Amino acid sequence: MTEPGATRRVDAPKRPRGSQGPQPGGPGGHALTQPTARAKDFRGTMRRLAGELRPERWLLAMVVLLAVASVAFAVVGPKILGNATNILFEGVVNGQIPAGVSKEQAVAGLRAEGQDRIADMISNMDVDPGQGFDFAALARTLALLGGVYLVSALFQWLQSYLMAGIAQRTIYRLRRQADEKLARLPLKYFDDHPRGDVLSRMTNDIDNISQSLQQSLTQIITSALTIIGVLIMMLTISWLLALISVLVVPVSVVITVLIAKRSQKQFARQWETTGDLNGHVEEMFTGHNVVKVFGRQDQAIAEFDEQNEALYRASFKAQFISGIIMPVMNSVMNLNYVAIAVVGGLMIATGRISLGDVQAFIQYSRQFTMPITQVAGIMNVLQSTAASAERVFELLDEEEETADAPVCVECDHTRGHIRFEDVSFRYVPDQPLISGLSVDVSPGETVAIVGPTGAGKTTLVNLLLRFYDIDAGSISIDGVDIRELSRSDLRRLFGMVLQDTWLFSGTIRENIAYGREGATEEQIRAAAKAARVDHFVRALPDGYDTVLDDDATNISQGERQLLTIARAFLADPDILILDEATSSVDTRTEVLIQQAMTELMKDRTSFVIAHRLSTIRGADIILVMDKGAIVEQGSHDQLMAAGGFYHDLYASQFEEALGQAS
Repeated sequence: MTEPGATRRVDAPKRPRGSQGPQPGGPGGHALTQPTARAKDFRGTMRRLAGELRPERWLLAMVVLLAVASVAFAVVGPKILGNATNILFEGVVNGQIPAGVSKEQAVAGLRAEGQDRIADMISNMDVDPGQGFDFAALARTLALLGGVYLVSALFQWLQSYLMAGIAQRTIYRLRRQADEKLARLPLKYFDDHPRGDVLSRMTNDIDNISQSLQQSLTQIITSALTIIGVLIMMLTISWLLALISVLVVPVSVVITVLIAKRSQKQFARQWETTGDLNGHVEEMFTGHNVVKVFGRQDQAIAEFDEQNEALYRASFKAQFISGIIMPVMNSVMNLNYVAIAVVGGLMIATGRISLGDVQAFIQYSRQFTMPITQVAGIMNVLQSTAASAERVFELLDEEEETADAPVCVECDHTRGHIRFEDVSFRYVPDQPLISGLSVDVSPGETVAIVGPTGAGKTTLVNLLLRFYDIDAGSISIDGVDIRELSRSDLRRLFGMVLQDTWLFSGTIRENIAYGREGATEEQIRAAAKAARVDHFVRALPDGYDTVLDDDATNISQGERQLLTIARAFLADPDILILDEATSSVDTRTEVLIQQAMTELMKDRTSFVIAHRLSTIRGADIILVMDKGAIVEQGSHDQLMAAGGFYHDLYASQFEEALGQAS
């Protein structure tokens, strides 16, 4: 195909540029919006997403093992630090007891003085009166602590490294599935779905899944293991203090859920208003000339201010409400800290627990509450992830175009004999569009298709290319039903030049060479000369190396059209389709394009869709369509002599031209 924009291909090598104006629901409408806030089937979607991770199950098991090791070393750290604290505290106590006095004598003396609590505390300590600090034991303990944290960090790094690979390979497969799916979807899908919505599923939604897989999944695993590990360590120190910490959990969960529900609504509103604002900005930027011509700048600014204000309010509420979670959680944690400090202090005074254990427990209480908060926050993220995954899976589950025949007829070349026999087609089941259409086109003939808007002209071409399959009848090329050909072989026979010039960001040489893979410089220049484009290209400062800028605005509309014709020349198709190729250029450029197209149509079966009837007077057959049916057919002279529908169309354009001239 020489005009990929018409075939809805998705494998173009570069981002398309061209005269594709904003479409309803296009990039300005939805492509920049955030993913949907909540999934319809959270569990089912997450199970299916988990299924996408199945090829990585062994590495996922390794990630879990690394997480277990990392958390195990991390939760042991506070206990070791508590031992270091005990060594320091015992050194202080050693210095307070005179040398030569045994521990038992010191305890008995304190009890005799009525200081029973201090006596209980010392009796449970490993003291050696008169010895002072044991710096060697302290150094060994601190070295062990550093090693434990270092090993924990190493395991955590390995876990993150493996998870990054798992996430990106999974997203790679998912993105490839979506891309391949787009190539198998019928044209009807793209007609029924806004371009921006499709782009959003391919970009925003998949990127959202990628971030969640890489960050949230690891965090969930680590947080869950941390809660379990810390709880075990707290129970080994004191069941009473552990009970106090556990009582904080339901309070934290309730607070987090209540706040998260309110913030989620505001985030959904924020995403919605962000999409509205982006759509307005894109629309006003794309059509800024029209806005200025009609003097609507003030109205556009006022609408922007209104939407910007709405976004400000939604964003402020979302950020403020979600920001409350951490201060509230910190208050709850501080209350828990106070309770542990008071109860722990009493337990130290009675000798039921050491100072280092209380210090370790305070650290554990902090570690115990934070993962709960993180998991609650992750659940909100997973809601958004499930919504994005659901949208991607909806795309993957869309009905595909009918498969090619099990055994296809090979066709590398055709004479161009095309026959429509009693063809019927409808877009909507109860609204017939084309009924009983029959046309016989001989090889090398030029067929012009004319008629009012909505008559079915482009539909006829879509049926010929099998963008849509007919409901009844048959279409054959050289006697072979097109349904017996593979779609790729069928479409390879055709070349197209459309009204919308599809050019990508690249050099003029690359744009022309897109018509044929491996084209030589001589072939590219020959096609450019045949399309009457060589002279203006050589006049440019960089010639064929001129890079087309955004939307190819550094060359005129007519020059862009000539480049697409040069691309068609280079492709050298057997059958040519020209769809309103001269409708948006000036008269002088139209003459050049007509000359180029006349040269291109030589010895080829050609279909020309045109509104300007003066451009198709030389066609061998003119098909006049109205309401999906061919109401007249014949040469220009025959149809004019008949004085029918074509005569009235032609006369109306001629009278309009005379009126404009006068």
